Amino acid sequence: MKNRLLLALPLAAVLAFPALAQTTSSSQTQPSAPPPASATDSSANASGKAPLQAPSREGFWGRVNPFARKKYVQRQTEPIRDRVNELDELTSENSKQIKDTDSRAQAGIKLASDKADQADQHAIDAGNKATAAQQSAQQATTRIQTVETVVGNIDQYKASNQTEIRFRPGQTALSKNAKDALDEMAGTVKGQRGYIIEVQGFSSGKGQTAIATSQKMAESVVRYLVLNHEIPVYRIYLVGMGNAPAATDDATKTKRISGGRVEISLLKNDLEQLSSNSGAPMTSADQQQQPK
Repeated sequence: MKNRLLLALPLAAVLAFPALAQTTSSSQTQPSAPPPASATDSSANASGKAPLQAPSREGFWGRVNPFARKKYVQRQTEPIRDRVNELDELTSENSKQIKDTDSRAQAGIKLASDKADQADQHAIDAGNKATAAQQSAQQATTRIQTVETVVGNIDQYKASNQTEIRFRPGQTALSKNAKDALDEMAGTVKGQRGYIIEVQGFSSGKGQTAIATSQKMAESVVRYLVLNHEIPVYRIYLVGMGNAPAATDDATKTKRISGGRVEISLLKNDLEQLSSNSGAPMTSADQQQQPK
């Protein structure tokens, strides 16, 4: 009996020690005060959740047991894994938003750059058109000044060439030498404009007889030019001078001739110059101004 009692006392002490330790732990552990309102404010965390709390202790063995159970470890680490996953999601979402913002910024920059380049090109085109317009205006001004000069001097003819044909006394027909001289002079006016031909006949003798003879000699020259070289009649001015004295280099002296002669003078104005300027090739500025 005493032996049984001796064995029961140690066993009861062993069984009572954990309960005593648990009671002592419970009496010593006071409930923690609730966290301040600022700590539970969801707006203070990136995830919008309250911060993690300290892990709960499950009695004595939760404090001193070195061999923690698997489910216990999972319960303790599960909130941490959830928060880590939330942080990963937030990081991924932030990265995506940053990339989207950067893409929109790059697109805006490129659009602004394209608009600036387009505006520069329009400015260059406008400058080129303004330069072309200025050149065209200068050319038009030059042509107008040329036309005004020509029109002002349209009746101012200048001697360009002069030919003299001799006739024997009583002769009014043209000789071969006379025809050759007329051919040479007529060849210089073919296709030209702004010229007239002055034909003056002179004859020896007196009175109306000399005038009539000089008129016939001049008419033979005009007839040859019109028929053989197709020179318009309206460009030829004929006059029979009779026995009028011929002018010499010395204006104070005159001379009379025997037989007859005809003076053919080629007179030109500035109309040919106007024609050549009008027929000048167009510049690039003129070609741009032409309607398409």
